[in-house]
Amino acid sequence: MSRARVARRIAAGAAYGGGGIGLVGVAAVGVLLAEVQLAKRSVGGGTAPVPPRGDGLYGLSFGRENPLHLAVLGDSTAAGQGVRRAGQTPGALLASGLAAVAERPVEVRNIALPGAQSDDLERQVTRLLADRSRTPDLCVVMIGANDVTHRMPATQSVRCLAAAVRRLRTAGAEVVVGTCPDLGTIEPVYQPLRWLARRASRQLAAAQTIVAVEQGARTVSLGDLLGPEFAANPREMFGADNYHPSAEGYATAAMAMLPTLCAALGLWPEGDALEADRHEDLLPVARAAATAASEAGTEVTGARAPWALLKHRRRRRLPASEAGEGAAQGAAVAGAPADRAPGGGPGPGGGRDRGADRNPPDRAHRR
Repeated sequence: MSRARVARRIAAGAAYGGGGIGLVGVAAVGVLLAEVQLAKRSVGGGTAPVPPRGDGLYGLSFGRENPLHLAVLGDSTAAGQGVRRAGQTPGALLASGLAAVAERPVEVRNIALPGAQSDDLERQVTRLLADRSRTPDLCVVMIGANDVTHRMPATQSVRCLAAAVRRLRTAGAEVVVGTCPDLGTIEPVYQPLRWLARRASRQLAAAQTIVAVEQGARTVSLGDLLGPEFAANPREMFGADNYHPSAEGYATAAMAMLPTLCAALGLWPEGDALEADRHEDLLPVARAAATAASEAGTEVTGARAPWALLKHRRRRRLPASEAGEGAAQGAAVAGAPADRAPGGGPGPGGGRDRGADRNPPDRAHRR
């Protein structure tokens, strides 16, 4: 069965309350789980640094008034686990880039929880929307890895994601979903687990794309983007635990997502016109989702149902001469004068309680 058909079946099962459609067979799941446990024992001793607190105001060179409000939700990848400086987290990198493009400050609020599965999104969205004084303009959601490794039924996973996106869109926020990363890139993972993990990850990413686009969000494929680069440069792209991304890995993801964030807010000078030479197309949403799951950094945006735009937005690097130590990589990726204090943390007015442990410990070393 094609990936597009599998993704559509998973999405349909989520919409109509169907039972779990297995991402891999029962026997394969047994092998997968056994090798996952072996892999976990060999990656960084089962521990990773507590994610630094990246909340605060970015782009202070543009003042403090009328900031854009950016919220980040999801699991440890969204939280930035694996790096030690606030300026290296995905929220900080994306905020710096948005500030430079919009020429206005960006306030970041990160609700992500290390170890979270998609069923935690309801709690995260409730917490975010409880503060009505800071309604988000844009929400970034990065989730899915723990759903695969902990055998959450795919239909339940995408049902939770769809509900979260729907609530955020109803609240007036633009939403960009970074779909499930490619778990087949984890360095200590060997065959057949590597193949099974990659297959499961891509199937879930395609199903996530379908339900997110149907709820009015945009998606960016992270798995296939990071896969070749992580495989070619594991020492640079993975963090100290060999499981979570390094600063360079998060910067690669931020570079891929920034153009889509800017497009969602109407900031990017590149429109939605399709460029044939960049292999962009108008496709049925299931086909677009399956293609995106296999193509690096691909955006899927809804068009008139049942069609979707498959985009490969151009990534731009803007001057980073003002970037401080630790945020330089993020500024180069996002094109932002980072306005950072030495050491990579937010400058004045940002990143309160920067070193605080705002999340419970990563349960069982979940992603």
